[in-house]
Amino acid sequence: MKAIWNDRIIAESDETINVEGNQYFPRESVNTEFLKNSKTHTVCHWKGSATYYDVIVNGEVNKDAAWYYPSPSSLADKTKNYVAFWRGVKIEK
Repeated sequence: MKAIWNDRIIAESDETINVEGNQYFPRESVNTEFLKNSKTHTVCHWKGSATYYDVIVNGEVNKDAAWYYPSPSSLADKTKNYVAFWRGVKIEK
């Protein structure tokens, strides 16, 4: 699977996991040069607190387009060390 935004591959892995229709990429498969820490945090009732990244490619910012669970709940433990994308980031095989 690949996560693509602005014609750049942000992440690529054959080891993604699907949670609620979102592909989560192993952290080591994510090209962190395209990520910048965001101040945004949200809470999922069963996964826990999410932390976000802005995705930046060619100077364009896709605010809060990636997220992860630094300390997921026991129900979502498989998402630990995985990153997911949305807001126009295409997920392709």
